[in-house]
Amino acid sequence: MRENHSAFHKIWFRPRILVDVEHVDFSTTMLGAKVSAPFYVTATALGKLGHPEGEVIFTRSAHTHDVIQMIPTLASCSFDEIVDARQGEQVQWLQLYVNKDRAITKRIVQHAEARGCKGLFITVDAPQLGRREKDMRSKFSDVGSSVQASGGDSVDRSQGAARAISSFIDPALSWKDIPWFQSITRMPIVLKGVQCVEDVLRAVEAGVQGVVLSNHGGRQLEFAPSAVELLAEVMPALRQRGWQDRIEVYVDGGIRRATDMLKALCLGAKGVGIGRPFLFAMSAYGQPGVERAMQLLKDEMEMNMRLIGANKIEDLNPSLLDVRGLVGGHNAVVPSDTLSAGAYDPLVAPRFSEKAKL
Repeated sequence: MRENHSAFHKIWFRPRILVDVEHVDFSTTMLGAKVSAPFYVTATALGKLGHPEGEVIFTRSAHTHDVIQMIPTLASCSFDEIVDARQGEQVQWLQLYVNKDRAITKRIVQHAEARGCKGLFITVDAPQLGRREKDMRSKFSDVGSSVQASGGDSVDRSQGAARAISSFIDPALSWKDIPWFQSITRMPIVLKGVQCVEDVLRAVEAGVQGVVLSNHGGRQLEFAPSAVELLAEVMPALRQRGWQDRIEVYVDGGIRRATDMLKALCLGAKGVGIGRPFLFAMSAYGQPGVERAMQLLKDEMEMNMRLIGANKIEDLNPSLLDVRGLVGGHNAVVPSDTLSAGAYDPLVAPRFSEKAKL
């Protein structure tokens, strides 16, 4: 998690001067949908842990700012509640954890398509959930939206929220399942959680429409690569083969400011997913907080595109970056980062009474 953000510190800009940047346009397209900015609300579970209204806050905020919301499988609100909150031609994607029971998976996918979802993002980095120790220490009793339930409620809540609601995930999911997904839906298929160049190339060969380079927000495999470092390796490999237009590449993890977003776009990403910042904004301030966070990102995008000398998304390219800090790989020195310290309560040893000590 720490490296997800720290990796951006290894990249510097190479601004162009004396460029007419009076008019800046950072609108773009993602999976064919026009959007006002190159970021989307990525899927995060159990929004009501942060705010009583849950994920519909993201739906309404995404409409206000004309950006895409990825609907999580493990939302607190039901899928239909989130879709019902959609307004007008608003675009939504579905993030999918694949159920061992393929009949349930098929029903969810086809229901999402029938309700108008424009993309299927299959999570591929979680055949087993990582050891989320702070989560395991938290008490948890909510069942979420129970969207994947096949009947009954026999989940084990002693190991934290994530494990309690994810026991249905199929560890047998493999490349052999991709043709099956392609046979049951016409939605563009994107593999979410790709973590090496070889798998990006294989995704192109499999005929999917996109990949999300991601290590699950640092919540799965420790020392999985940060998305932006992987992006710097992936895009040259795609360009070398002439495949850069055969697949859309997205990244998530560690994006906190528009400068982070710009670096990813200059490297070749189509867009970036943002999770924790919007969760924090929602938890503290509700919908006004999320809309404010989105506006801050847009304001920063306009300012920073002017400062690096770019009028539109098409102007962003690798020549605007100095990536020599990435050449050394994980050995590059980066500033100390207090992100995790600020995001999580410190561990405090329990205080025992005198009676308990005896």
